[in-house]
Amino acid sequence: MGPETSLSQLLSLAGRRALITGAAAGIGQAIADRYAEAGAALILVDRDEPALAAVGQALTARGAEIAIFPLDLADPAARDDLWDTLRPWPPGILVNNAGIYPFRPFLDVDPDFYQRVLATNLDAVYWMCQRMIALRRKEGGVILNVGSIEAVQAFKDDLAHYAISKAGVVALTRSLAREHGKDGFRVNAILPGGVITPGTRQAARGILRLELGLLRAGLAFRERLPLGRMGRPDEVARIALVLASDLASYVHGAAVPIDGGFLAA
Repeated sequence: MGPETSLSQLLSLAGRRALITGAAAGIGQAIADRYAEAGAALILVDRDEPALAAVGQALTARGAEIAIFPLDLADPAARDDLWDTLRPWPPGILVNNAGIYPFRPFLDVDPDFYQRVLATNLDAVYWMCQRMIALRRKEGGVILNVGSIEAVQAFKDDLAHYAISKAGVVALTRSLAREHGKDGFRVNAILPGGVITPGTRQAARGILRLELGLLRAGLAFRERLPLGRMGRPDEVARIALVLASDLASYVHGAAVPIDGGFLAA
């Protein structure tokens, strides 16, 4: 007896709309590329308007249906305006990928800095999930939150604020999975680690000018990787596609590491 549904059908996102935050570069852009390839119509959000427009134009040229919304997700009014615009046809897939990871020693963190990190990395995810679930309570949908291996295993100094925000994302994911699975929502998280993106390169360059210890931490990180190399954004995007698709129809409340084996080492 053969399978109930073909592999191509299980992986297809045709006829579905996906909202992806932080879509202008790195992992978010890679997810947008793969979702477009799978046939999804895309709503792309990022605060970098020129880069977001370029991504939108490139995907439109490939035949994808694209809408772009340049905004800062840490701004509650901007989030509300976004969802008010989407209310007539809310997306069935939400990927909360946007995040920031500025380095700062724990003893140098001030309330404004701390709140800025949590506002982007955790608070925005919380409220984006709430609006999506409220608007699709009768239809259900898929939520994929992007956490980090730092939520499980702290490795680099000067990132306590970031680790807290991503641990909160994982806790939120599991809570929503328990509470809203019965409403037809599948909620999962991915935990990238050791992925080279424009954002990680920029952060590393900024701190390297001040602290050679980052170089030592980077070498130690690489030595711990069982696969012996850093990851690529598309390697994260492939798993993001699986988790959004019907191929993962019974995957719910999971936090999936995509880290080259780092957490296992």
